Amino acid sequence: MTTSIWDRNDRLAGLRRFAIAITVLNILGHFFLGFEQSWAQPLVALAAAYGMEILLELVDARLNHRPLRVKPTFRSWADFLLSAHISGLACSMLIYSNEQLWPTAFAAATAIASKALIRLNFPNGQRHILNPSNIGIAMTLLVFPWVGVAQPYQFTENIVGAADWVLPLILIGLGSFLNTRFTKRVPLITAWLAAFALQAVIRAEITDTPILGALAPMTGVAFLLFTFYMVTDPATTPSSPRSQVAFGATVAITYSFLVANHIVFGLFFALAIVCVLRGVGIVLLRSMKKQPVAEKVPEPPRVVRAPVALVQEEAA
Repeated sequence: MTTSIWDRNDRLAGLRRFAIAITVLNILGHFFLGFEQSWAQPLVALAAAYGMEILLELVDARLNHRPLRVKPTFRSWADFLLSAHISGLACSMLIYSNEQLWPTAFAAATAIASKALIRLNFPNGQRHILNPSNIGIAMTLLVFPWVGVAQPYQFTENIVGAADWVLPLILIGLGSFLNTRFTKRVPLITAWLAAFALQAVIRAEITDTPILGALAPMTGVAFLLFTFYMVTDPATTPSSPRSQVAFGATVAITYSFLVANHIVFGLFFALAIVCVLRGVGIVLLRSMKKQPVAEKVPEPPRVVRAPVALVQEEAA
């Protein structure tokens, strides 16, 4: 798969809009929608994410003898912490650890640390290959088995009537705009949705379960957030349309395999597995291209000798 290339201007503009969108969603969620986490959860997650981002920048600058990438201005610091802001709020919004704050802090810190610790070299510089928010959540679910994901109903628990339709439409509309205008990940979204629906139908037929039950996750707000705001991360997904289609379909297939084997939290684990496999594939392809080709040793020129009788005849 080809590496993801995201124009710097589009990247910054996209990050700003993603940050605003997830901030507004968290504020509305805690005040009106029915988020069950305490207000301490997002605050702790932001503190952990900001702290890890700043710590890693200080360490990297010191080790490489370079100046800090951030200037001493509010706007520069705000832009520098955009990624940490998004990852922190995503982790606090999508996991549920009851009153415990450490799992939330762990998820946010792991998300940011993965960007610095697991990187590959590309023509335009080093890039991380694991979706930060997703790997933070996946690792938290593995390290803390008693932690779960936020229940999908919390996103619409306190709204009724037309609002039940308005909120999903806003998320779909805004997500479609961001991914069309900035991330250019529409082929990935299309392939992911089509493959998810197809695997649901096939799985229902094989296991003799209701098709609507297998398709039900697609109707939830949590699924919309995963589709438009997580699986489409431009820094950790391929850029070419064909590779995007393969990536999105592979995530759906991996999810189906996990569900068939009764593994919970399949969405997060499926995306983490596919990101890892993509990174391994890139490394293997590069190692194959770097293998030296054995050079052919040129054969010495062949000397054609005339028959002895002919030589004697010409000499006479």
